[in-house]
Amino acid sequence: MAAPVTVYGPMISPAVARVAACLLEKDVPFQVEPVDMSKGEHKSPSFLKLQPFGQVPAFKDSLTTVFESRAICRYICDQYADSGNKTLMGRKEDGAVGRAAIEKWIEAEGQSFNPPSLAMAFQLAFAPFMGRATDMAVVEQNEAKLVKVLDVYEQWLGENQYFAGDEFSLADLVHMPNTDLLVRKTNKAGLFTERKNLAKWWDEVSARPSWKKVVELQNVPRPS
Repeated sequence: MAAPVTVYGPMISPAVARVAACLLEKDVPFQVEPVDMSKGEHKSPSFLKLQPFGQVPAFKDSLTTVFESRAICRYICDQYADSGNKTLMGRKEDGAVGRAAIEKWIEAEGQSFNPPSLAMAFQLAFAPFMGRATDMAVVEQNEAKLVKVLDVYEQWLGENQYFAGDEFSLADLVHMPNTDLLVRKTNKAGLFTERKNLAKWWDEVSARPSWKKVVELQNVPRPS
């Protein structure tokens, strides 16, 4: 029987990996429906019904379809609240204050961390894979932006075990795909590993079974 949840897109995509990690944390069975972006499948009429902007991932369960990876993760946490890790969006007893502690870092990731880290990952990891030249000017420009963000993170994580406090949460999870790309797939790992508190945080979160499974799924050969 097919899993009731489907994630559309290639696992190599950091946004797809973000959703997969959330589902794994929540112990929600799912299947990944590959989307061959090199063939333009993400712009096909059938896919545009799921994701009108023609980007990955798209998400579908028995109730609805959702797009945008962070929105999908929030939906998973709410819709499957009683499954798996029940504190990804905070503890019930902490109410709005607890959720806000997580939400502010999810926003920080989307607004401040994701743009420069993804731009660097594209130039250093994806462009060579696609046979394109790396634009080092773009790398340098975005590295300067990312360094400023990571300096803030380093200070914060010196006082907190995780972004939202003492427990792993969605605030940590959303940062993981881009961090993993830069640490494992580029020569910029030192941006994280040479910062004591960030390095400790990354060692802890990347050792989680959910993330190890994501990496495993990314290494599965794609059908030719």
